[in-house]
Amino acid sequence: MAEDKVATGATVKDVQAFEFIVALAQHFKRSGKMDPPKWCDIVKTAVQKELSPTDPDWYFIRAASIARKVYLRGGTGVGAFTKVYGGRYQRGTRKPKFARASKGIIRHILQQLAEMDIVDIKE
Repeated sequence: MAEDKVATGATVKDVQAFEFIVALAQHFKRSGKMDPPKWCDIVKTAVQKELSPTDPDWYFIRAASIARKVYLRGGTGVGAFTKVYGGRYQRGTRKPKFARASKGIIRHILQQLAEMDIVDIKE
């Protein structure tokens, strides 16, 4: 007896996070629907960072990561994403503290994802 191979659909949870984010970021870049702002090459992603990101495609990667996180956990807002993308703030000789990520970048990405109908704005 030959077993019939039934094609099953794959979801975001079935794929490794890194592979999905890289593929979605390339899709965003190639489609031309998402344009990074003019200031994205000089902006820092958080207070605790010293420099802007060195990867030229960092905006698309962050957008893909946010889209994946919204898919996995709907209703996530800008404030929650500032906690997710925040990190350790080294303050010299004092104890390090947690610092949140920049809200402006996250808000801009969510607005562009809403224009592309990937994310719905909840009121």
